[in-house]
Amino acid sequence: MPQLREALDTVLQDVPPARLTDSVRRLIEVYRGGLPAGEPLLRNMVDATAYAAYRMPATHAAVAAALARLPGLAPDSHVDLGGGTGAAAWAVRDAYGPITTTVLDQVPEALKLGARIAGNEGIAWQQWRLGEPVPGADLVTAAYVLTELDEPQQEELVAQASAAATSAVVLIEPGTPPGYRRILNARDRLMAAGWQIAAPCPHQLGCGLQGRDWCHFAARVNRSALHRRLKDASLGYEDEKYTFVAATRGPAPTAPGRVVRHPAFRKGLVTLQVCRPDTAVGPVLVPKREGPLYKAARDAEWGDQWPPHSLP
Repeated sequence: MPQLREALDTVLQDVPPARLTDSVRRLIEVYRGGLPAGEPLLRNMVDATAYAAYRMPATHAAVAAALARLPGLAPDSHVDLGGGTGAAAWAVRDAYGPITTTVLDQVPEALKLGARIAGNEGIAWQQWRLGEPVPGADLVTAAYVLTELDEPQQEELVAQASAAATSAVVLIEPGTPPGYRRILNARDRLMAAGWQIAAPCPHQLGCGLQGRDWCHFAARVNRSALHRRLKDASLGYEDEKYTFVAATRGPAPTAPGRVVRHPAFRKGLVTLQVCRPDTAVGPVLVPKREGPLYKAARDAEWGDQWPPHSLP
């Protein structure tokens, strides 16, 4: 994400550091405490800039990671619902090239800032509120938006995404138990509307983790010096935990299985926690004697399909 990071840092330098830091701290408190449904997260341009500093790199990383789990998609157009300053739009363009992209959001300051960050990238920025018409597009995304809505509003947003998309819908939420429950509900509504689940699930059945765990993944985010300073962080990276569902029209090329936790390593043995096509979730033991399979297991990461298609 070097281009986004450079563009973001350039914009952030225009805001007095003290004001930016105060606003970032408020947003951190809001995210940790939970935002009341229906209350706007961003109130002014400083808030929008602080949000871009605090959340844009992590949102970009989560969307990019989710799209990487969605094989065979080649959209020509994209609409991002509640897209704020455009993190998802950057991730979609990184994945699929400079396709026609429209970012919809209710906060004009966020849209203005997103346009400044993007420069001449050719992204359309449109003020929009839930319930207003959504332009049709091959791909419709909504990242970290359901968490800001009450249940009826969540249902409405999923319905609008479903109606506007012609090829795929990708919804992303924080990788927490509440975020997972929101994604499960959205998954059910998409399936009821005739969509096929393409990722992360390797099946069209109920979640095998429901009631005992939650499905989530992690995306590594490299922090810039400014990002570290604003977040009062010492490490040069962070891991963004997220949960998601990706649905497509028609039969979906699902994974044969999905690694749902960090692989565990012992001498001569790799243990993978895998979600299977029959919905069972449990350990897969891959000993060294398995040769190519063992090598693939050593290289496997949380969120990868298992076994990989590349095995002979």
